[in-house]
Amino acid sequence: MHVPDGFINAPVSAATGAVAAVAVAVSLRGARRELEGAGRGGTGAERTAPLAGLVAAFIFAVQMLNFPVAAGTSGHLLGGALAAILVGPYTGVLCVSVVLLMQGVLFADGGLTALGVNITDMAIVTTIVAYAIFRGLVKVLPRRRSSVTVASFASALISVPAAAVAFTALYALGGTADVSIGKVFTAMVGVHVLIGLGEAAITALTVGAVIAVRPDLVYGARGLAKPLELRTSPLDVPAPGADEVTTAAREAEPVATAPAVAPRRSVRPVWLAGLAAALVCAGGISYYASASPDGLEKVAHDQGIDKKAQEHAAKDSPLADYSVKDIANARLSGGLAGVIGVGATLAVGSGVFVVLRRRRAAGPVAAAGAAGERA
Repeated sequence: MHVPDGFINAPVSAATGAVAAVAVAVSLRGARRELEGAGRGGTGAERTAPLAGLVAAFIFAVQMLNFPVAAGTSGHLLGGALAAILVGPYTGVLCVSVVLLMQGVLFADGGLTALGVNITDMAIVTTIVAYAIFRGLVKVLPRRRSSVTVASFASALISVPAAAVAFTALYALGGTADVSIGKVFTAMVGVHVLIGLGEAAITALTVGAVIAVRPDLVYGARGLAKPLELRTSPLDVPAPGADEVTTAAREAEPVATAPAVAPRRSVRPVWLAGLAAALVCAGGISYYASASPDGLEKVAHDQGIDKKAQEHAAKDSPLADYSVKDIANARLSGGLAGVIGVGATLAVGSGVFVVLRRRRAAGPVAAAGAAGERA
């Protein structure tokens, strides 16, 4: 659903750019809290920061896998629901925004003047809608891991047509072609309900796979399991002949409990497995992706939305259209471009979240130092 340059006029593009900038700024603050609260004992940020970068790279890779949804139409993952459930809604907005930035700048996918439109539609709307539905379902469903997977499927399914509705609203405000908004709405929502089924399947399978091996790494699964408790009892035994009242009082005392400290588990195996999956998807499986236009491209052509579409400013990029320039072999060119994209997205995404983690950690240290100087 990458919107090219020329679909939306300059005023609305600028307004959505401002909305996207504010949302990213808010998400930066929110992501710091999510990274800090990722786990117990202060290890959450150390685990979530690299995973957030990996989630961005994985979304980039899977977005290359267009799947057929109808005659002459394909779809691909948007990723808002997946990111929000795995690493949190604020962090999820940043993950998808990083993906869209890399796609627009390096691969000429999604207009540069339309970057605000794409972030608003594909990062903000999908993440907010998906996570709101996910949290609502998790509260009413049984507190099981399977409920997280079910809620993931439903929230991802609804998030895609929600993005289609949001695009239609933006086009009604600033569309550059004179077309019937009613027809655009019907066509966009109709095809993106089908695409939503693919989004839901990918999201549920991915979340289900992670939660099966490491539920502690899934943001949306926190709080579903009660912490283990180590029960201890008093060691002193009442002496024979002690006062019966005192004995009864001791017996009535609650048994002391203490939380058991779970051994810290390395996130490296999950990280490596996720990276391998992303590289396989982008570097190999993407060659077999559907070549049919995606939902927005198909609707734009059929309804005449693309009458004033403009060429991408980065159309001559060495990686434009997900192929490496001057490499004639299509399989090698596309696979290498995918691998480069995964690496670039991983590097930028991880860098952002590592910086956020360090800035969050530096705050308490600075505050403690100031308190010490005052003392």
